[in-house]
This record gives sequence, structure tokens and C-alpha cells, in this order.
Amino acid sequence: MQHRPLGRSGLSIAPLVLGTNVFGWTADEATSFRLLDAFVDAGLNALDTADIYSRWVPGHSGGESETIIGKWLAANPAKRDKVLIFTKVGMDHGPGRSGLSPRWIRESVEESLKRLQVEQIDLYQSHTPDAATPDAETLGAYQELMRAGKIRAIGASNYSAEQLGRAMAVAAEQGLPRYETLQPLYNLYDRASYDGALRDLCMREEIGVIPFYGLAAGFLTGKYRSEADFGKSARGGKMANYLNPRGLRILAALDEVAAAKGAAPGEVALAWLIARPGVTAPIASATSLAQMDGLIRAVHLQLSADEIAALDAASA
Repeated sequence: MQHRPLGRSGLSIAPLVLGTNVFGWTADEATSFRLLDAFVDAGLNALDTADIYSRWVPGHSGGESETIIGKWLAANPAKRDKVLIFTKVGMDHGPGRSGLSPRWIRESVEESLKRLQVEQIDLYQSHTPDAATPDAETLGAYQELMRAGKIRAIGASNYSAEQLGRAMAVAAEQGLPRYETLQPLYNLYDRASYDGALRDLCMREEIGVIPFYGLAAGFLTGKYRSEADFGKSARGGKMANYLNPRGLRILAALDEVAAAKGAAPGEVALAWLIARPGVTAPIASATSLAQMDGLIRAVHLQLSADEIAALDAASA
């Protein structure tokens, strides 16, 4: 499987990243282990998690996803060399435990390393911008961690073109490590915040782009066609944001291409993202082996120029 460079970090990944926010939430530990095995056995190699996953679940405190990945690695030590681990810092864990201050970054990275049961994180990402902390302080903290061998490269998530551009300028001016990746919201439905200035910046600066919500929280699988379908999963409540004339037009285009390819709509939606200029690898999650099989098929699905154009037009 052909790998793609992750910015200028020297790291490279297969063209799909496994989102593990479902681990410990809608996928229990045993299921998560099976999903991880299937993903790696298929030749895919990038796992995305965060210190906050899955704090939103009643009774959870955050770090549940990292903990499951750590247990899987401990049970399968030979697979550490087969995966790149991406995690994040910055979301709210309670008073004094959020943001991108050097103090919290140093504290949080140690907690993540312990949960993941690794000595080094391959990609450590600023989960969300922190207006209270200067970019130089954040990047300086990352520089310390890189020199200590605790992280290999850094990335940003949820940054605008202005925020990312400012951080890149600070890194260049002060000799600090730069963000090698961006994790934006981007899929066949959600295009406005990335297409344009942000995409242009990433392509110009050779920043790796790993979009989250590659399947629009499941809408692009075609599973949700009416309000009656909202109860099909824990994410069903989000579907009201997509179930509108434009969303239905996108589903119709996906259905048409999927029928021609003998594929599922979600596989086509991911294949569109994988083929998109300026995208390194979309992030997608699975809660069953059947869903994982679909993610794997998407990596090998080749869309024609006409099919891509039809999907572009439907999502315009």
C-alpha cells in the first residue's frame, strides 16, 4: 500500500487514519482490540486518539481511548513498530486542566504516555486553539518534548487559516518546531471551513491534512435517510444537521456512484476524500468488523474523474 508523507515530519502513513474516539464508548475493549487487529493486518498504520476521549460519556474522565490502545499494544508488543500513534492535548478536563500552556502540555503528555504504554508519541496535536497562551510558549513546550524524545512531530486541530498561519510564522521566526499536520472538519458535506484559504495554506506549506468526521458522523454512510433513523446510533442526534435538501442531494449522488462501483455510499465518500487534492488521509472510525471492512475497501476504491465531478457538483 502506497504511503503518503505526513507534512515534512519524515513520517508517512497509509491513506486512511483510524479514529478511535469510539473506543470505550460505542466499542468496548474486546471489540476495539479486534478492530485494531483488522486495521493493522490490512496494512494501515495510523491511529488517532486524544486525551479527552471519551470524557463526554457519563462516568468517564477522559483517556479511555488511549488506555484501550495502550492495553492492545501491551498485549501485542510487536505491533508498536507497525503503527503511528496520534494523540491530542488542549480540551477541557476541568479546572487547570485544559489549554496549551507549557505546564499543562508537560503534565498531559506524561498522562498520555502512561495510558498508551509507550515511550514516544508519533504525532502530538494541539486539539483546539488557546487564545490565552502565546504560540511561542506552546511551540516551545513541544520543542522541549521533542528534544526529550517524548514526541516526534506536532500537529494542530480545529485551527483556522489565520491561526495556523500565525503559528507557522512564529515557528519560522523563532526557530521553533512547526505544525506538520492539520486536523480540520472536512468531508463531502462539510467543505466550507477547509476549502479555500486553509487548504491553500496547507498545500503551499506542505502540511499533512488528516480531516476528522470523514463520514460526517455517519451521515455519508446512507444509514440516516429520515428522522426515524436518528435512533440507529449514539450519534444519530447529529443527523438533523445534515438531513436537508443538500444532504439528500449528496446521498443521491453517493448512491449513484456506489451502485456503479458495487460499493457502499460510505466507501465512496471516503474514496472521494482520499483522492482530494490537499488531503493526506481522512480519519474514520468503526464499531464493528463489518464497518472496518468497509473502511479498508474504501482505501482501494478508485473513482473516475466523472464520478468525482458528480460528487463535487452535488456537494457544491
